[in-house]
Amino acid sequence: MKSPLLSLPGAVPAEGVDEGVAAHYGDLFREQRALADGTGFVDLSHRGVVTVSGDDRLSWLHLLLTQHVSELPAGEATEALILSAHGHIEHALYLVDDGTTVWAHVEPGTQDALIAYLESMKFFYRVEVADRTADIAVVHLPAGSIAEVPDGVVVRETAYGRDLFLPRAELESFAASHGPAAGLLAYEALRVEQHRPRLGFETDHRTIPHELGWIGTAVHLQKGCYRGQETVARVQNLGKPPRRLVFLHLDGSEVHLPVPGTGIRVADEGPEGRKVGFVTTSVRHHELGPVALALVKRNVPVDARLLAGETAAAQEVVVEP
Repeated sequence: MKSPLLSLPGAVPAEGVDEGVAAHYGDLFREQRALADGTGFVDLSHRGVVTVSGDDRLSWLHLLLTQHVSELPAGEATEALILSAHGHIEHALYLVDDGTTVWAHVEPGTQDALIAYLESMKFFYRVEVADRTADIAVVHLPAGSIAEVPDGVVVRETAYGRDLFLPRAELESFAASHGPAAGLLAYEALRVEQHRPRLGFETDHRTIPHELGWIGTAVHLQKGCYRGQETVARVQNLGKPPRRLVFLHLDGSEVHLPVPGTGIRVADEGPEGRKVGFVTTSVRHHELGPVALALVKRNVPVDARLLAGETAAAQEVVVEP
């Protein structure tokens, strides 16, 4: 779904899964600094929006999600995952309940599969699942923003800012009164700085929550049974995940960023050494320079110098080995 804000001056469209919104509006670092200072907004209207209403919505979702939501207070934001039977991550949901309805935004294009799964699990529960992507747009206000929220708009407030579930018809008028707009690349740069994983970027078909630091933030360890819980409990109690998320400071003299999927090797073994991981997201940060998130094997020493392709990289621990 193409955002009307792509008509704003300087807008350059994003590509790939983020197609439909602006990657930037002509000045990437200015846009990053604005968000870091708590000003402006980010158009996330390409993300899927799913609602669950009905008297049983929280108790029912509690059975399906990795998060404890059966007593979720109205207005309190949380995030949750849906796992496969083997504990691999299939969906990531960013949730808030407004007292009558649970609102969730999800990765672009994943809402159809999510809704199909939810519909298959309704049974006799008093719930209604709806795809609201066509009429509701997600807009992000950064942490520290004092911008006023239009009346009646559902807000999901976190330490990183506020996600607004805004009527899509009001997107252009909102932009006119809440600018300047910041593109998705600025938003992603701050996400990487904050070490926050993203479904489809930091995950592949075999990712489990422990590898990305989603235990605690999206996975509650003292709740009832849900699909994939056996894997979560086994790794938590008996073992360690096979991989771990790291934050990389990349050599700033390189012109090009290593693209997602670029192999990670231990620098002492050279560019022909064994592959120990791969880049998941790489960005240019307005203060830190070129940085990235990557998944590496758990047994890679935390002080090892790394190579991302041919680019030297120093690692910071995100998930403990």
